Amino acid sequence: MHRIRLDSETDFDGWRKAARELVLADVAPADITWSVAGDEPELFDAAGLAPDAGAFAETAAPFSHAAQSPSPARTFNVPARFIELAQTAILHRDPQRFAYLYQLLWRLRANPELMQVATDPDVARLSAMAKAVRRDEHKMHAFVRFREIGREPKSRYVAWFEPEHHIVELAAPFFARRFADMEWSILTPDVCAHWDGHAIAITPGVTKAMAPSEDRLEQTWRTYYASIFNPARLKTKAMQAEMPKKYWRNLPEAALIRPLIEHAERQAHAMVAAEATEPKKPQRQEQPMKRAKPKADTLANLREEAKDCRACDLWKDATQTVFGEGPPHATVMLVGEQPGDKEDLAGKPFVGPAGQMLDRALAEAGVDRDKTYVTNAVKHFKFVPRGKIRLHQKPNTPEIKACRQWYERELAAVQPLLVVAMGATAAQSVLGKTTPINANRGHLIDRDDGPQVLVTVHPSYLLRLPDAEARQREYARFVDDLKLVAAHLNKADAA
Repeated sequence: MHRIRLDSETDFDGWRKAARELVLADVAPADITWSVAGDEPELFDAAGLAPDAGAFAETAAPFSHAAQSPSPARTFNVPARFIELAQTAILHRDPQRFAYLYQLLWRLRANPELMQVATDPDVARLSAMAKAVRRDEHKMHAFVRFREIGREPKSRYVAWFEPEHHIVELAAPFFARRFADMEWSILTPDVCAHWDGHAIAITPGVTKAMAPSEDRLEQTWRTYYASIFNPARLKTKAMQAEMPKKYWRNLPEAALIRPLIEHAERQAHAMVAAEATEPKKPQRQEQPMKRAKPKADTLANLREEAKDCRACDLWKDATQTVFGEGPPHATVMLVGEQPGDKEDLAGKPFVGPAGQMLDRALAEAGVDRDKTYVTNAVKHFKFVPRGKIRLHQKPNTPEIKACRQWYERELAAVQPLLVVAMGATAAQSVLGKTTPINANRGHLIDRDDGPQVLVTVHPSYLLRLPDAEARQREYARFVDDLKLVAAHLNKADAA
């Protein structure tokens, strides 16, 4: 029996060095025991095989061993996809992860195409583990809350988080980029990450007692959270799926969540009880609404799949994927440019200042937003950090193209009769080419390969106008464009 001890829970380099020597020595998976230093004494016996100085090259052939082995039969390659999967899956908390990875590596030597078989039990298991790690990383990005220690200019910010997997070192660079001008520490039971403005340091884990429980801005944050909480958009089950209760205890706003939910539910019941109803208008059978044959994708499945999208690099700095929301078969789809700062934090489209402007304009135009499906051409927030502020940055063409698959699949799932492209980025995604806004707004564009399209400005454009007169004039034009949407909805209801 070969006993292999790794230096830490995340020692990928140690694992791959040992695995390489073991495979080339024809050691079967059943003959190896994997452990982590400190788990048990005297892990190496006389027959053990310790990791050597050889390293895997992260290329298309990282396990090539021709230089050390005189026999060509002892040279083997593994696909780069395996390396990428292994680097993520090894961060899972399952104690058998090292053995699972070696078992797949052992099989790849004889079948290099195995990574393309998604249904293979070993590939599926490790893919699921890697997905769980990425989701835990996303949760850490979303639910870490810093508290201030001391006062400026010597302030330091400290947060407490309890990860499910070994993702602290993986997630720490995100916070270094986002809070580059702050000195901060993220404390966890496993390891702690610290940023001094220049480099990340990793230290052993601590107990929660070492973390602050509140700071001078606690009440300010609670007041802000309560002010942006929108009961009209509340979907309790969806919220709890995205923010499980186990994270609540570490959030400053945690004490507000349950009262706000209960208050929203009481308001909703009161509104339903007070609202007068009208008989539903019968549809005219001679002009049925035409819809394409439903596709296999559902919005729920697409939303779940999009959480792990890595088609471009925007996911690296964004807090989370911001997918569309609305009725699954809405008549109208509103497409914006990309999430903003507030949307990136909330995980919902158009909840910030631009969303408030859109809500106001839709109401004035006679369009019920709750009957529309709202999404963005690009699903991750692109920004440039300026101190503690994140300044919006326009997505480029490769990023728009990389994200277009999500718009196309949303379009196929919702099957709207009208798409409203708000802004140049949205128009480029919807129409597949650069489209001037002013030359194409004010009328519906017919398309042979899809629903009609209305092009207009993005509501954030109105917020950036320099003077009140210009804002008032352009806002009126925006409302006029949206009145075409209202007329289209009324026509569809009457059909």
